[in-house]
Amino acid sequence: MADPKGFLKHSRADAPKRPTDERLGDWHEVYAALSAEDRNEQVSTQAARCMDCGIPFCHSGSAGCPLGNLIPEWNNMVRRGQWEMASDRLHATNNFPEFTGKLCPAPCEAGCVLAISPEAGGAVAIKRVEETIAEVGWENSYVSPRITEEHTGKRVAVVGSGPAGLAAAQQLTRAGHEVTVYERDDRIGGLMRYGIPEFKMEKSALDRRLAQMREEGTKFVTGCEVGADLTVDDLRAGHDAVVLAVGALRGRDDTTIPGRELDGVHLAMEHLVPANKELEGDGPTPISAEGKHVIILGGGDTGADCYGTATRQGALSVTQLDNYPQPPGERDDDLSPWPVWPYVLRTYPAHEEAGERKFAVAIESFVGDAEGRVRTVRLRHVEVSRDENGRRQVVPVSDEIEELPCDLALLAIGFEGVERMPLLDGLGIELTKRGTIGSGSNWETTAPDVFVCGDAHRGASLVVWAIAEGRSVAHAVDSHLMGTSELPSPVHPTALPLAV
Repeated sequence: MADPKGFLKHSRADAPKRPTDERLGDWHEVYAALSAEDRNEQVSTQAARCMDCGIPFCHSGSAGCPLGNLIPEWNNMVRRGQWEMASDRLHATNNFPEFTGKLCPAPCEAGCVLAISPEAGGAVAIKRVEETIAEVGWENSYVSPRITEEHTGKRVAVVGSGPAGLAAAQQLTRAGHEVTVYERDDRIGGLMRYGIPEFKMEKSALDRRLAQMREEGTKFVTGCEVGADLTVDDLRAGHDAVVLAVGALRGRDDTTIPGRELDGVHLAMEHLVPANKELEGDGPTPISAEGKHVIILGGGDTGADCYGTATRQGALSVTQLDNYPQPPGERDDDLSPWPVWPYVLRTYPAHEEAGERKFAVAIESFVGDAEGRVRTVRLRHVEVSRDENGRRQVVPVSDEIEELPCDLALLAIGFEGVERMPLLDGLGIELTKRGTIGSGSNWETTAPDVFVCGDAHRGASLVVWAIAEGRSVAHAVDSHLMGTSELPSPVHPTALPLAV
């Protein structure tokens, strides 16, 4: 069992970061390189804080990890130095623990018993333990291709190569099906390739996992817009089942802001995608922040990604705007009692590097020059409320106007669902009111033999939910094709995280 006094002996310790000046000079991940010995010792100490608490909310699907990661088990193995066993247990529930270890905001830590009170020293640094187990696994060849010897003769198409599509593809390949992943971009990875900046996850982590999948037998086709380059009829004729993992990339816009049409005002992905393509060697981005005053509207993950990208591109200033008031520094039990996801101020590494954040403000207008380029943004202090129909309202609370210089404005205000595409028209699939693709209890859409998972089904969400849905849809497809399945199914299509 775990060390029952571990949390009394040791405090929470996150991974050390590189100096900010050094981070701003390159695109490498923000965390400092440690020797394997020092890293493993630090992480083993952190794993020893796990309480073996009896009811592990950390891997509860509603309050913690939807994958059901066996967190207390591999914490104890790490504490004992049993890294290979820990790697096996981690991979039993998670196809890509290095992705979640780098990118997931860790609802498991919010559900940790040690997160109930600050006096306990803070939650176990589960995310750090998870990522380290994954890295040790690669370093010591504990991770290798799992090549099946039995083949079903069934062919499955997976459309989209984000974490949901990749998880579904790997599971179905390992079940013995012939799986082909179709991606409209020129490289595999979806948002992990072109949405997530290099400083959050270096793409070498993605590439080595793709190499494993290729060795296992998964096939990849890039530069293929299904429904156009490959017709729906040909897709159906060539496969026994289809999985839609096309994401929810329709960015939310606000065309009501005066001046939105000015040059230099863009949706966030119009900035992030070419910035990532530049790092892949595709030439300079057409939307660079170099030498510009940058305004980012939106306080979430995507806004923080734009923030860190702009500072590395050499922005003169970066200001991130949020309509909501600044959240508290610690959990307020009246607003978000443990173990639900806490409403607290989230400071990303990018925020430590440069720039500033402003809360409870909204853009009244963008002001341009004679050439039609944005040069100034006018701000008002606001309050967010709901009308009688529950619709969100942003209401000015004063007449005071604040003006900030602005040469580049990025709207990172969320996503509205699945992009409209010829594939859906060809399949006869209508989007739900939320802009997503609906499914029955077995993940099948209204189109026979066509299934859906990930953001396309759930709406823009976390990488851990994408992988969980990818694994679950693989179980559904395997059952559909074979009558039964031994693949795991960690979440139901209607599953929701615990919230208040």
